[in-house]
Amino acid sequence: MRTYLCTVEELPDGAARGFGPRGASRDTLFVVRRGDDVRGWLDACPHVDGAPLAWRKDAYLSADGQSIVCYGHGAVFDIDTGFCTKGPCVGQSLTPVMVERDAAGALWTSASAINE
Repeated sequence: MRTYLCTVEELPDGAARGFGPRGASRDTLFVVRRGDDVRGWLDACPHVDGAPLAWRKDAYLSADGQSIVCYGHGAVFDIDTGFCTKGPCVGQSLTPVMVERDAAGALWTSASAINE
């Protein structure tokens, strides 16, 4: 089973957006777009048992848009790999979520990718 997230046009280049699929009360995953590349991650910092990364809705990226940041712990993650490069969880990684783009530009994730 696939779950619809949004269209690629609804996710501006260089931006991130959180999603709470299947009625989750908070965003459980987020997607980052850089050009044609779209990557998905669980919204869970590896430093503190799955603490959410964003300090406000969709605020997953650093001010320059080059990294993912956990605003609660100051951890900095590589957008392409999810690997922590700075902060209390150096060497750990975010959990990737498979995101598929169909021919019409819609972004989907599988039910098995959603951590509720």
